[in-house]
Amino acid sequence: MRWREGRRSDNVEDRRGMTVSRGFVGGGIGTIVLVLVALYFGVDPSVILNQMPTTGSPPSVEQSAGKPSGQDELAEFVSVVLADTEDTWREVFRQGGQTYREPKLVLFSGAVQSACGFAQAAMGPFYCPLDGTVYIDLIFYRDLKERFKAPGDFAQAYVIAHEVGHHVQNQLGIMQKVQDMRSRVDEVRANDLSVRTELQADCFSGLWAHHANKARQILESGDIEEALNAASSIGDDRIQKQTRGHVVPDSFTHGSSEQRVRWFKRGIETGDFAQCNSFNVRNP
Repeated sequence: MRWREGRRSDNVEDRRGMTVSRGFVGGGIGTIVLVLVALYFGVDPSVILNQMPTTGSPPSVEQSAGKPSGQDELAEFVSVVLADTEDTWREVFRQGGQTYREPKLVLFSGAVQSACGFAQAAMGPFYCPLDGTVYIDLIFYRDLKERFKAPGDFAQAYVIAHEVGHHVQNQLGIMQKVQDMRSRVDEVRANDLSVRTELQADCFSGLWAHHANKARQILESGDIEEALNAASSIGDDRIQKQTRGHVVPDSFTHGSSEQRVRWFKRGIETGDFAQCNSFNVRNP
């Protein structure tokens, strides 16, 4: 991916090196497991965290010894990708007669306190709609490469673009509508709505890549394959197979590997916002 000459975003907040400690939180191990499942790779953490009763003292933040070493270039890369999504979505919104409000992005290490609640690095990158912010611990990119076997800078860019896709959904009111619908349906239907939300964010990430490359020629040979590999690697079926040993489609929250690849391709091949309506198809 051609990124080194790109603009750097002014919306990155660097909290690396900050250690977050919090008081006792009710809910037990079952709640922790649910949070891990819900948050991994972008699910709105407020769905579960807002239901967690808290007791004891509020979270406190202490300064640790320093920022993790060896991440400077990666942090710069994230800033450039975020800036590129800003430029792309600003133009897409302008063409639709709307104004794009840019998201913030917080770099953290270990754990972070967001408006949606407390989160740890093991939960993966996520978007919080309550503060319009993407959160990412850069150590996740090591997991993407080693655990999920999805290396490459464009695979890393896909992660950011997917979370920014949730911000687009939030700004358009889609996330709130989905949240309202999920509260009125059974678990299977709620999971289906969650899958459709994630697949649309995948399509939006492909749409970003389409327009960014058309305007700034950011793609190099092999980049699209990197993103498709990343999308496939974090499909619910593949993750469930690794963690459970079997697949339970009714419990999917993000979509299968095939679905995630297909919706990313839909965005990058068409560049058409209307093609990303995952809520208006029978079988996403």
